[in-house]
Amino acid sequence: MATEESGGLAQTAAVKLSEMGEKTKQLGTAIQNPERQRRIILVIVCVALLLDNMLYMVIVPIVPDYLARLESESEQAHVTGNSSINSTQNENFDLQIGVLFASKAILQLLVNPLTGTFIDRVGYDIPLLIGLSIMFVSTCIFAFAENYATLFVARSLQGLGSAFADTSGIAMIADKYTEEPERSRALGIALAFISFGSLAAPPFGGVLYEFAGKRVPFIVLACICLADGILCLTVLKPFSSRTRENMPVGPPIYKLMIDPYIAVVAGALTTCNIPLAFLEPTIANWMEGTMDSSQWEIGLTWLPAFFPHILGVYITVKLAAQYPHLQWFYGALGMVIIGASSCIVPACKNFEQLIIPLCGICFGIALVDTALLPTLAFLVDVRHVSVYGSVYAIADISYCVAYALGPIVAGKIVHDLGFVQLNLGMGLANVLYAPALIFLRNVCYMKPSHSERNMLLEEGATGLYDTIKMEERQRKKHGYSSAGNCVPIDENGTFAGQSKSFSEEETSELEYI
Repeated sequence: MATEESGGLAQTAAVKLSEMGEKTKQLGTAIQNPERQRRIILVIVCVALLLDNMLYMVIVPIVPDYLARLESESEQAHVTGNSSINSTQNENFDLQIGVLFASKAILQLLVNPLTGTFIDRVGYDIPLLIGLSIMFVSTCIFAFAENYATLFVARSLQGLGSAFADTSGIAMIADKYTEEPERSRALGIALAFISFGSLAAPPFGGVLYEFAGKRVPFIVLACICLADGILCLTVLKPFSSRTRENMPVGPPIYKLMIDPYIAVVAGALTTCNIPLAFLEPTIANWMEGTMDSSQWEIGLTWLPAFFPHILGVYITVKLAAQYPHLQWFYGALGMVIIGASSCIVPACKNFEQLIIPLCGICFGIALVDTALLPTLAFLVDVRHVSVYGSVYAIADISYCVAYALGPIVAGKIVHDLGFVQLNLGMGLANVLYAPALIFLRNVCYMKPSHSERNMLLEEGATGLYDTIKMEERQRKKHGYSSAGNCVPIDENGTFAGQSKSFSEEETSELEYI
């Protein structure tokens, strides 16, 4: 009887294992479906961008208060000095907070030129996994850090992880979504996750910090980061044996930086993000001094702006699909809206009024980012080679310039010139830069001057495939359509305009092509 029961259990277990194996096989087959794989990759990248921006902003309500408590505890051991010493200590504390906040963007700014080149050489999946791994370690260090030095290390590590994850993630989206309407839509979704992470993180972190302690918000983010890394390993298989033979090799990043069209886009991305980067560290003190705002109002300052940002992404994606030749105009309009909204901020007298210009700033940023990020990929497609690591490293550098300067420079400007002058200067900079985007008005009419493979053939053909592609280049130069399927061959078995002869087998293959 016992033998029969054990046999029945073994048979049941075998059936269960067989069913699990079949389901796993079906899941693997579904993942390998190109369309589903693209969607899963988009999810992985969007979660990585969400995490990075949540970690960037979640420390805003946590770290200053936590460091202030540590400092007050250390001061209890000895007698405090006079008021001038306390004033100096306050200034040093503010400087320490500014440097801590800016360290992420500064390191990211320094590393991005290297990570962009690295991504172009090894692909997008390995750098994405590296970035997620570093972000996971950084988040864990944040959770258990108990002094300024450890927090500084964690913040700097986050910048290193972001340089890998952000650049490779955006570049991967551009690589997987090659058609312009799809590419704009996918990048728009990514921007929505970036916006949600930036704007939702302060209240998320503030509430958990208040009721559950410092470690809980970071542990939650670390768990999400770990899950995203596991999904990246499962779907992308970054360490599977693959080769990059016959893959296009992109130009050095400095060549992209001196491209005038890319330079104009990079300047626009920096300028449009300056108001957000400079207001984030200064608006809280201004609200307390001007409108006597409560802590919950300060914590929720940017959250309502999430909705107009999503609206701006949606409108730009829809307009770009119908009127793609006006991408430059959408960016210029966004910069004008940002400039006007920045000038209105100092005139606000209460929290309700302040929401309006802040929503205008985020709406304008959505227009600029959603219009110009796909433009960068298109410029690389038509003017260089369709590898996107370096060009999106330049975009990341553009953002980092604004966010590296913001926490350090903004407070100094407010102290020396005033909050009103800061906003007027930022608004004027955006309005004056907007006409520069007219330089991009003919970008959509550009045609590729070289195919990706031809960029590898500047020193001549090395085989049958390369010779065919070089012949395609010659045909395009002479005005023949590249849509045809015939390659002209003379009676001697050579290409028109080529001196190389081919065997009968190669000639028959060419005639078939």
